[in-house]
Amino acid sequence: MPYLSAPDAISPAIQRTRTFLFRPFRFGTYLKLCLVALLTEGFGSNFNSSGGRGFSSRHRHTAYSPPSFHLTHEWVAAAIAMGLLVILLCFFLFYLITRLRFAYFHCLIHNTREIRPGWHLYRSQAARFFWMNLVVGFCFLLLVLLIALPFGAGFLRLIRATQAGGHPSISQVLALLLPLIPLILLLVLLAIAVDLVLRDFMLPHYALENATARQAWSAVWARMATEKAPFFVYALLRVILPIVALIGLFIVLILPAILFFVVVIAVEVAMHAAFSGATGAAQFLGIFLQVLIGFVAFVMAALAGICLGGPLSTAVREFALIFYGGRYKPLGDTLYPPPPPAPPIPPPQIIPPAPAIS
Repeated sequence: MPYLSAPDAISPAIQRTRTFLFRPFRFGTYLKLCLVALLTEGFGSNFNSSGGRGFSSRHRHTAYSPPSFHLTHEWVAAAIAMGLLVILLCFFLFYLITRLRFAYFHCLIHNTREIRPGWHLYRSQAARFFWMNLVVGFCFLLLVLLIALPFGAGFLRLIRATQAGGHPSISQVLALLLPLIPLILLLVLLAIAVDLVLRDFMLPHYALENATARQAWSAVWARMATEKAPFFVYALLRVILPIVALIGLFIVLILPAILFFVVVIAVEVAMHAAFSGATGAAQFLGIFLQVLIGFVAFVMAALAGICLGGPLSTAVREFALIFYGGRYKPLGDTLYPPPPPAPPIPPPQIIPPAPAIS
């Protein structure tokens, strides 16, 4: 495979994506591949959790007083068990995503549309890659906690002052927040860099050589150290190009999306008004139709997201494979197999001279 810079790898990545997904085009296969691409490249790499914040006041006078809730040992044990169950479920889902990532890697490098062979072929490599990712994630979380510790005392004092009835000034809040901004940006850049190294560069060594974490990192670091500028340009394009593509899709689809949601809401409102005074079976039918319309609209929106996001996710992975394939021979030879050697040229046959006629 030829050595390609990051900008030069864009066009072959688009061409391979077009060939892989659309030639020949079968909607069922296309939908399956796009869903796997989204899970492995889009939403499959992050598990986000959110929590709400409560509000309390010591000097609130109201006629309603909510009942007090006392945590018993049983409730604490149940909460801990539920938290552990959620953590285990997230780990299991992340393991399945890792297996799918290797399976889709197999599909792309061999230009095959079957997920099952890669799912079974790279089972041990995916398991080791999964545990390595967990270790890296734990170390990154530990780094975040160590960076946040010096700021924790200041925020704790600010919270206590607020609970005691004080009013912190804007200067105090800014004094705590401003130093965090460059640190947060630095952590985000570090997280992006680690993710690129793991998924774009180290994963092929795991899959094709059954390499260990140390072997894969050593090979990747040796290439990055000798080609700092090309890898830096690749990282920039790897982050910027998907964002530009998403912005383009948003601009193109914003009006059809608004029209779609307006139509759905209008139909829902009309259906609700038509069955507003109904009772008995008619009321049940109205509720059923409203739920059905909402479900159909959700399925249509999900299908549109999969059909549009799948090619983008596939092109991102093809871009990574082509760029690194020019620097990693086993990957490059798998993406673009070298032509078979020419058959040897037979030696010329020497025809003996005809005997002289006496």
